[in-house]
Amino acid sequence: MAEKKAYPLRISSEVLEAMQRWAQDELRSANAQIEYVLREALRKAGRMSTPPSEGGEQTPPSA
Repeated sequence: MAEKKAYPLRISSEVLEAMQRWAQDELRSANAQIEYVLREALRKAGRMSTPPSEGGEQTPPSA
């Protein structure tokens, strides 16, 4: 499994609240949702081609 590193993030309350609502909708923590969104953006930009490591975030079951 890839090593996890702590990183303090300054984020506006409006963006954080929206991210928390989105995370709840997808059954993730806000932290996991932020990492998921960053990974997807990196993958789409061609900056990260490896899939998430085993034991990392998972796609929630569809409702």
